[in-house]
Amino acid sequence: MGKITLVLTCCGMAFQTSMAQELPKWANKARKAVFSVITYNKENQILNTGNGFYIDENGTAVSDYTLFKGAERAVVVTADGKELPVEYILGANDMYDVVKFKTAADKKIVALQPTSRPGAVSETVYVLPYSTQKAASGTHGTISKIDTISNNSFYYTLNMKTGEKTVSCPVMNAEGEVVGLVQKNSDKESTSSYAIGIGYAKSLSITALSANDFTLNTIGIKKGLPEDESQALVYLYMSSSNLSKEEYLNLLNEFIQQYPKNSEGYSRRAICYIGYGDDAHYALAEKDLQTMVEVNENKGDAYYNLSKLLYNYVLGLQGAKPYGDWTMERALKEINTALENDKQGLYYQLQGDIYFAMQKYPEAFASYEAVNRSPLASAASFYAAAKTKELIEGASKKEAIALMDSAVAKYNPPYGKEAAPYLYERARMKAEDKQFREAVVDYNLFHDAMMGQVSSDFYFIREQVEMQCRMYQQAINDINKAIEMEPKNVEYWVEKGSVHLRVNQPEETVKALNKAIELDAKNAAAYRMLGYCQVQQGKKKEGMANLEKAVELGDTVAKNLIEKYKK
Repeated sequence: MGKITLVLTCCGMAFQTSMAQELPKWANKARKAVFSVITYNKENQILNTGNGFYIDENGTAVSDYTLFKGAERAVVVTADGKELPVEYILGANDMYDVVKFKTAADKKIVALQPTSRPGAVSETVYVLPYSTQKAASGTHGTISKIDTISNNSFYYTLNMKTGEKTVSCPVMNAEGEVVGLVQKNSDKESTSSYAIGIGYAKSLSITALSANDFTLNTIGIKKGLPEDESQALVYLYMSSSNLSKEEYLNLLNEFIQQYPKNSEGYSRRAICYIGYGDDAHYALAEKDLQTMVEVNENKGDAYYNLSKLLYNYVLGLQGAKPYGDWTMERALKEINTALENDKQGLYYQLQGDIYFAMQKYPEAFASYEAVNRSPLASAASFYAAAKTKELIEGASKKEAIALMDSAVAKYNPPYGKEAAPYLYERARMKAEDKQFREAVVDYNLFHDAMMGQVSSDFYFIREQVEMQCRMYQQAINDINKAIEMEPKNVEYWVEKGSVHLRVNQPEETVKALNKAIELDAKNAAAYRMLGYCQVQQGKKKEGMANLEKAVELGDTVAKNLIEKYKK
């Protein structure tokens, strides 16, 4: 029996000689492309064993996805007995149970040549098993059916019996080209078997959206980068939220190794280094920032990115000591260099932001004005100019309002939510300039732009402006609405009492102020106004008691009222 049975170990195949057949001459070399796969879990225990094969001399290989699901690492054992680690996953599909990956490169990798033509019905094909023996043996049969699947690829039904030991072994044509890889057969007794076309396996890839691919994420082994540079950049962005800091840094290192002339890689790695928050990593970040400038052919863009990174870094310090010369002054120097290369509106915008952070408001205003003269002019840039104008000593509020007019003019009425913040700010500025009725108009426009979805605080603010221009009923309606939305807000009840007191509605005044005191027994203003109202109603005793309570709570106005009404 020992003479007629050949047993292959090391995750190999067991073929009885009654099933094994001699393969064509090309098989002796081709067998070296077939290997055994061993995958391991998080505890470094063997998870699965199976087969796979190389499809190019750079170490790109294919196997079945099932082997790799849940794996944290994997190795392949070549026909020569060499163990090579799997470095990257390059694509996976759970429906067709296939995975593409890259191993560490041996001195010379023997790879199978994917067929340039699809197989044909009745064509003879061969299954080439993993073997450590010099002589290659296997099985052969014919193609009985061909189904077309996605990516112009094919799925084959074969007239031959295969078992679990041949899953992911290559199916070869008579010319020695690989046609497909054997799939697991759910019917062990079936005389038919199945193979996924090599074209489909070869087409598997990592794309920009692969960072969120469920199938790929069930494999713990590192994923390769997309071959397209722009796709790889998007992949970096998508992966940043899914990976730990160390994993993301490794991915950035791989990107830079693959695309050394792409400045974005150095910029992102610098940001990653900064996230560590220590001087050693800051030094690495500084080096990357310099390289980013060197490799970027667009120097204006390079210095802009450098300046913006420094600007954001300093803002994040919140007053803490910066690293080296990473200051607003350095950020300003870099953006000025960018402007020397190209006077873009975007660069002026950042220059203005830096001046603003340095509290150099006239300079910031000049920068924002430059933006507003450029094609980049927007509601936001006019708002920035208006906000800065407000902070310039001696500047007219009306000038700031005029700039807000330009911001609002970027939108067409009826206004939507995009215009709402600018309407609100213009209303605030008009109120501060004592243009109360005009301010109310803007608050009304804001309310409509927000489709009525506003906070209680909005009604409180609009009510106060309405009181200034004697729109009393509107003010009462607004303070009532604010209380309806936030009934336990003491400030609203005190304001309601004040409004009713102003329009000589004493009963409503007393109710509102008593409610305020019920919510906050130490509210001095509520006691003062309640006391004043009661005195006006002729209830001097109760009124004086409440005024005295207000004085106890520190209200100086109430003290003057007591002196007045004692007489």
